[in-house]
Amino acid sequence: MRRLRQWLPSAEALRANRWLRWLGPALLHPKLWHFSRRGLALGMALGFFFGLLIPLAQIPLSAAAAVALRANVPVAVASTLVSNPVTFGPIYYAAWRLGSAILGEPADAAPPSATAATQDEPSDESWWRTASRRILGVGKPLLLGLVIMATAIGVASYFLVSAAWKLSVLWKRHRRSRR
Repeated sequence: MRRLRQWLPSAEALRANRWLRWLGPALLHPKLWHFSRRGLALGMALGFFFGLLIPLAQIPLSAAAAVALRANVPVAVASTLVSNPVTFGPIYYAAWRLGSAILGEPADAAPPSATAATQDEPSDESWWRTASRRILGVGKPLLLGLVIMATAIGVASYFLVSAAWKLSVLWKRHRRSRR
């Protein structure tokens, strides 16, 4: 636990964050900073959920959800970093593939390129219209894949953290009883 606490942001750092200032006194509740099985597991699940589902403003949303659900705020904020500039591409590609498979789109089809020109595009179309049309072409499978991945990984992380916590407690009891 001590190692985990070293990596997590402090209460002062989160209160001073300009994106989290609007939560104000709600961040002062002691249960939001306590390391309990439920709080830690729920904070991790919320962070993974918002980190995978929402590309922007994921930290304030996960912190707000952690405050509302009385989960551990530092863990919720830190676990949103599951999606970062290094993992962003693979996560979104996997989500697009998952959504395409569920929607029944061909598996060998590549996602529409944002820069490649095709023959059926009108040349007088503005850059904004072209980009928005291509994003909407990818949007439905990507959004479906992101929702499924975020929900599945969030729920799985909740149960895995809870199970790891319980196993840790059982192991400590077992070691204590052997003395």
